[in-house]
Amino acid sequence: MSSYELRPDAPANAVDTISQAIVVPVLEKMLADGALIEYEIDELAVHSQSPGTFSILYISPTADGIDKVEGAIRDAIKSQPLLLPAFGSMTKASGHRDQLVLSEGTFK
Repeated sequence: MSSYELRPDAPANAVDTISQAIVVPVLEKMLADGALIEYEIDELAVHSQSPGTFSILYISPTADGIDKVEGAIRDAIKSQPLLLPAFGSMTKASGHRDQLVLSEGTFK
């Protein structure tokens, strides 16, 4: 899971823009390829963190799936060099956090 904080001057629809133009195309491809079994882009309903915080979460059935997603992200940035600056123009670098969680649960 990765958490990000929007810049104060980010447009009101920044999370939707980031989701649809940058994140969803990569994660949908990984879902279709079987590298993922789920993904979510979530905004806080209760602000326990800074307002404007959102998270990108994905679940992979294997560690190899995580590597495939990371590779797909790198490939997307290489093929569309404006993605990273667009993302960075709406998010604070200091507000970024990553978590890697191992679950032994059953996903249905």
